[in-house]
Amino acid sequence: MMRFLGLDLAWGEGSQAKAANQSGVVALDATGVILDAGWTIGLDATIDWIQRTASSDTVLFVDAPLVITNESGQRLAERHTGQRYGRWWVSANSSNLKSPRKAGVHLRERIERLGWSYSDGVTGPPVAGRVVSECYPYTTLVGVPQLGYDERRPQYKRASRGVPAAKAWPIRVAACDELIRRIAQLVHFDPPMDICSHPATCALLDDPSPANWRGYKPREDLLDAAICAWTAAYWFRHGPDRCQVLGLPPEAGEPPPWATIIAPTRPEQRRSTTSV
Repeated sequence: MMRFLGLDLAWGEGSQAKAANQSGVVALDATGVILDAGWTIGLDATIDWIQRTASSDTVLFVDAPLVITNESGQRLAERHTGQRYGRWWVSANSSNLKSPRKAGVHLRERIERLGWSYSDGVTGPPVAGRVVSECYPYTTLVGVPQLGYDERRPQYKRASRGVPAAKAWPIRVAACDELIRRIAQLVHFDPPMDICSHPATCALLDDPSPANWRGYKPREDLLDAAICAWTAAYWFRHGPDRCQVLGLPPEAGEPPPWATIIAPTRPEQRRSTTSV
């Protein structure tokens, strides 16, 4: 039975002087039960967690760039994100070969040496083996109609530009708590995810968002990891019927594998003539 891992990876790898930021991690089984959830620090601990929680057939979705080949600017997948989801206030950070934070690339390279395969999604969901792909939680939140974000993404990561900090924080906290309430309803979805099947993720629902950044950031990381794990299950269950692959180049582009993002999608978010 396929297992689904979600990883909200810290893009920086840290140094001897400063540890890497925490990464959120969630393991989900096909019945919707969360088998493990928590946080890791650094690539070594993160890869240990992946190897420990994966089964022989596992889809790992990572919120971080896994393949970077462009010298400068944005990857095509990042441009597609803004083109197709921008109406919902979703865009992507830029990554290129000059970017200093490439933890996702190094993670992919290391787990490939451990027997994992990178999938750009072109051939659809995997049917067996250990496979890693890139995702972006924002595209899931606005791309799955049942979550109800019909007009714009939730502001749990940042409030509107120009809003004073004193007003922005309550907006952000309220948006996070509302998002968690909606994620809790995934227990009734196809595929399901029961966030109350594990103490760490159930605490997201039971406890309100803390009023300080130090307490809030781990909450956000774990929430995004849960969204990544569920997106992997969603891709496995529905494939290209309800998802699209962002970053596919024109026919004359580079040879595969491509730097892609696998994203749930509404019909109106699919490829347009401007999405090249």
